[in-house]
Amino acid sequence: MIEMPPLQFARTNGIRMGYYEAGPKTDKPPVVLCHGWPEIAFSWRHQIKALSEAGIRVIAPDQRGYGSTDRPEPVEDYDLEHLTGDLVGLLDHLKIDKAIFVGHDWGGFVVWQMPLRHPDRVAGVVGVNTPHADRAPADPIELFRKRFGDHMYIVQFQNPAREADKIFNGRSRRSMPLCASRSRAATTRRPNSRSPASAPRRGSTWRFRR
Repeated sequence: MIEMPPLQFARTNGIRMGYYEAGPKTDKPPVVLCHGWPEIAFSWRHQIKALSEAGIRVIAPDQRGYGSTDRPEPVEDYDLEHLTGDLVGLLDHLKIDKAIFVGHDWGGFVVWQMPLRHPDRVAGVVGVNTPHADRAPADPIELFRKRFGDHMYIVQFQNPAREADKIFNGRSRRSMPLCASRSRAATTRRPNSRSPASAPRRGSTWRFRR
């Protein structure tokens, strides 16, 4: 089993953020790995080892609401302004000018916002499986509901009466496969009406000059 570096903490943007760091400190921009849902920084354990052994400084935080990082109660505290601000604060804590941000899944949505909101702190962006996307033309929840139905996990989370937390706590081993199978079934029932030009790209990168 691959071990993680020691857990460290930073005060950033009004919260305490847990993070892991490995690799040599050089004058080159480090790589910041941003996990998705339902993950924590541990999901990057193989990449942390490989990158650090290749001589690259790598930092992997538990994002706001996950793992060892604080979990504020207000829903409004989880918008992209807060999530990107957390990463800026982490750079400040580590006295880092710029970094290359790598995002997986929901972490991809966060890192794609970094050059738009904090361009002076970004040396590059990598979307592992989340392409850059324009702002949704309508309420994203309603779009998900129309596309995938009420059983889609993001839609379910909007209705406290469905007791999503109770479902996950009581059947944690079944919860994620169940969500995935329902989404796949919904996709099968509803043919994709998007044009090829609007289909997601498999991987996306965005480099910036330093």
